[in-house]
Amino acid sequence: MASQKRVLLLCGDYVEDYEVMVPFQALLAYGLSVDAVCPGKKAGDICRTAIHDSLGYQTYSESKGHNFSLNATFDEIDAAKYDGLIIPGGRAPEYLAINESVVNLVKKFEESHKPIASICHGQLILAAAGIVKGRKCTAYPAVKHALIAAGAHWVEPDTMAFCTSEGNLVTGATYEGHPEFIQLFIKALGAKISGSGKRILFLCGDYMEDYEVMVPFQSLQALACHVDAVCPGRKAGDKCPTAVHDFEGDQTYSEKPGHQFSLTTNFEGLDASSYDGLVIPGGRAPEYLALDESVLKLVKEFVESGKPVASICHGQLILAAAGVLKGKKCTAYPAVKLNVVLSGATWLEPEPIESCFVDGNLVTGAAWPGHPQFISLFMRLLGLHVTF
Repeated sequence: MASQKRVLLLCGDYVEDYEVMVPFQALLAYGLSVDAVCPGKKAGDICRTAIHDSLGYQTYSESKGHNFSLNATFDEIDAAKYDGLIIPGGRAPEYLAINESVVNLVKKFEESHKPIASICHGQLILAAAGIVKGRKCTAYPAVKHALIAAGAHWVEPDTMAFCTSEGNLVTGATYEGHPEFIQLFIKALGAKISGSGKRILFLCGDYMEDYEVMVPFQSLQALACHVDAVCPGRKAGDKCPTAVHDFEGDQTYSEKPGHQFSLTTNFEGLDASSYDGLVIPGGRAPEYLALDESVLKLVKEFVESGKPVASICHGQLILAAAGVLKGKKCTAYPAVKLNVVLSGATWLEPEPIESCFVDGNLVTGAAWPGHPQFISLFMRLLGLHVTF
């Protein structure tokens, strides 16, 4: 049996929110071990994140994202114990690129020819480490001149989802390219994906939780699944605003504005029978989606057909309203317990909050910290596997 692959994730304050959490939780869901570190910080500390989005201005906008918890201590890292390195973008690379200990760490991965995946502004660190000379490389366009000056063969991103690879180096333009970016990285580590090609539907709405839609969405896309996102009253290309729900020491979660999430297909005329599974993110969207008869009809169709359904956090408000929880064992965000119990389900306490459970074709989770298990359990029901 192959030993578990170990990956290092290089973080800093105001790292881009999606660019740190999506690969972190996706790789954990696939069964890899991932250590997230930041110079000057230790395991249990947090890094502030930044939400970068394209809102029609001449450059991206920025707002505060989730607080990202580190799970390892930078000063204790031995590069020799890791199989690969990921460098997220955002504003963090601007200062990490002038940190000698960071640059030396990246050089160690390069000298041992281990896979390095860097996205967006992360390539500033690659340039500082002197490892792009003579190599094909892309990035967020604003990083172009630094890469060219460092001797890279610049590849212009034709879309913000563009990625390229050469040897052990994978580079991407922005988080829009995560599916290809993550797939190229895990394949460089020797991954084999089986069961791909599944068709998955995401049930979206305004102010769904930011992580709870994008992390599973891109994690499944990275495994070569066809993933669609729909919202009642909206069509392909429309956007849903998301909400950042976080745990910051108050008696309940805080909320900040999240990214704009793009829908891929029309809700009207949707053929549920053409999909193999359904995902219901949490956030505030389920409060009003649970009142929509067309949504409830769609959910019942998936459940009654025996197809895998994965619902997290407040998403279970929709399951309760659809009448599909009676006799089921189920968890949810604790504030949803009343709805779950009144719907006839057996409540499973989410202790810790990362807890997820399976009952038949139903996967339920309490909140986004549980994504690795939530996605892994859903993958198992779909017959989707990553092996090394």
